Amino acid sequence: QVQLVESGGGLVQTGGSLRLSCAASGRSFSTYAMGWFRQAPGKEREWVAAISKSGGNTLYTDSVKGRFTISRDNAKNTVYLQMNSLKPEDTAVYYCARQVGGNIRRADQYAYWGQGTQVTVSS
Repeated sequence: QVQLVESGGGLVQTGGSLRLSCAASGRSFSTYAMGWFRQAPGKEREWVAAISKSGGNTLYTDSVKGRFTISRDNAKNTVYLQMNSLKPEDTAVYYCARQVGGNIRRADQYAYWGQGTQVTVSS
């Protein structure tokens, strides 16, 4: 059974930074790509970033390119999302998930979601 636990969310002012962490249980962490999604109130869950098994390849949705950085430490079974220059439109619950399908941008291609961590950016 795989469990994912996100942490690091909080309230920050516009322009501030936060670092989210996602700790995974189990021994197979390094064999799966991982992704971060977010969901704002009244909106669909949105893909934010993804990282390959080794961490050598990363992809981002256009709205966070240059501001967010996804990384992973396979020795610690943890994936991170460093968020800089935060904007009010980044306010959402952020989720990490393990990719199991081929399309990294689709939520149905991921399994084993965490419970989410709230990020609120005040203007």
